[in-house]
Amino acid sequence: MISDRRAPIQHPYGMAYEQMLEKVRYDGAYPTREKAEEAVRLVLAGLGRQLTGDERVELAARLPLEAARILTAQIPDTQPLGGWAFVKDLAARTGASLATTRWDTGAVFSAVAVNAGPDLITRILRQLPSGYALLFGRAELTQAA
Repeated sequence: MISDRRAPIQHPYGMAYEQMLEKVRYDGAYPTREKAEEAVRLVLAGLGRQLTGDERVELAARLPLEAARILTAQIPDTQPLGGWAFVKDLAARTGASLATTRWDTGAVFSAVAVNAGPDLITRILRQLPSGYALLFGRAELTQAA
C-alpha cells in the first residue's frame, strides 16, 4: 500500500517534534501536551536569543523543524546572559516563578541535548556564559588558572 503520509525526519541524535514534546512532558511532569509545548516555545526562544554562530546553525539543523523555527526566529542579544540571568529573564517574560522557570528550562534542555548530541552541547556550553551547564544537567566545569 502506498501512502502520501511522510515519516518524520529523524536526526542522528534526535527525534520528531511530537516525540520532543512528549519527552519534555514526561521529564517535566506536565499534565498536558500544551503545557509542555508552552515550555518548549519559551525556552527555545530564550536560547535563540543567546546562541550565535556555527553552534546555532548546527543546533537548528538537528532539532525538529518546528523547534528549529522557534530557535532561529529570535535575534541574538548583543550581551548574552549567564545561566541564572537567563532563567530570571524567562521568568520575567512570563510572570512565572523562578523555580517553575528553572524546572521548565531543565526539561526542555534535556530534550535539546538528546537532539544535539554530547559534542554539540559541549561546544554550545563553551560559547555561552557560565551557568548553563547545570541547566543542561551537566557539572559546571571551570578551567584552572
